Amino acid sequence: MARWINRPDGANWGDFGPDDQLGRMNLLTPERRLVAVAEVKAGLSFALSLPLDYPGGSSVSQGLRKPPQRFATTHGATSVYNMGLAAAMAGCCDISSDDGVILHTQYSTQWDSLAHWGAVFDADGDGIAEKVYYNGFRAGIDVVDPADSNAMVPSALGLEHLAAHGAQGRGTLINLCTEYGAGRTSVGYDLLMRAIEKQKADVRPGDFLLLWSGFDEVLLSMNRQPDPATLHRCGAVLDGHDNRLLRWITDSEIVAICSDNPGVEALDGFSAPDQSGQGFSVLPLHHHCLFKLGVHLGELWLLHELAAWLRANERCSFLLTAPPLRLPGLVGSPLTPVATV
Repeated sequence: MARWINRPDGANWGDFGPDDQLGRMNLLTPERRLVAVAEVKAGLSFALSLPLDYPGGSSVSQGLRKPPQRFATTHGATSVYNMGLAAAMAGCCDISSDDGVILHTQYSTQWDSLAHWGAVFDADGDGIAEKVYYNGFRAGIDVVDPADSNAMVPSALGLEHLAAHGAQGRGTLINLCTEYGAGRTSVGYDLLMRAIEKQKADVRPGDFLLLWSGFDEVLLSMNRQPDPATLHRCGAVLDGHDNRLLRWITDSEIVAICSDNPGVEALDGFSAPDQSGQGFSVLPLHHHCLFKLGVHLGELWLLHELAAWLRANERCSFLLTAPPLRLPGLVGSPLTPVATV
């Protein structure tokens, strides 16, 4: 039985197969990965992740996501931290430490999975809109609350598919901070194209598009005590209400958009409904990328060092390696992306 009969206007559901859970990452072919490897000229690498305990607190996510909690594992009642093994093995000189961590998967540097953002949409053509995600996967059936004890398998659209794929290809960085300053600027199609042209960036099908706004430097300067009001005024954000920008994302065939800010797009533009008759989204770029196209989004990436090196060397592109955790069903995942130039 088909998962859907109707697909949203402008969506690519089914283009990569009826059961596809990888989305536009399918366009990252071996041939395109070889082109990405050829971008390595200097042999230098840049880690693109914040420390996992940034931003600090939970105010940036309005209390939704909490900082990591580290703890020592235990053996019975004994903490396995600086634990001597002599008691178990006479004469043994070894000591050992072992720990665990509780993580909110989208607290710090992260990938959004294709199950992170869906919509209420009549996919089965019965005249009644239902909750669905990319490629028609159904809420409550395919994407299941992990607290549901009746769930037999991990949810569909988890990030294990991106992890198995490798998430490695050609990255192209657009330096929005240099073009438009460190203050808040809404970047639609015209401003993005101006920056791409001025920086002589060659954005190709299969690319990861990275956007540096300067948000990461401001966040780091706050030393885990973020001021949401200051951060709200900081850094360029994409204008998800600009339909020409959304069409460019479709036509460009990029596989992901990654930024140093918390949402890639503006998180405060909640007022403009679309004219499609399909309702409106408070985060239209999330709706377009995750729900319609299967374009993954990366948030809170650490980009300022890479951006400075690329600018000094008159380059924009590099090899990017950015796999998420390979835990089935993850809606979001921390990661440590690496750019190799």
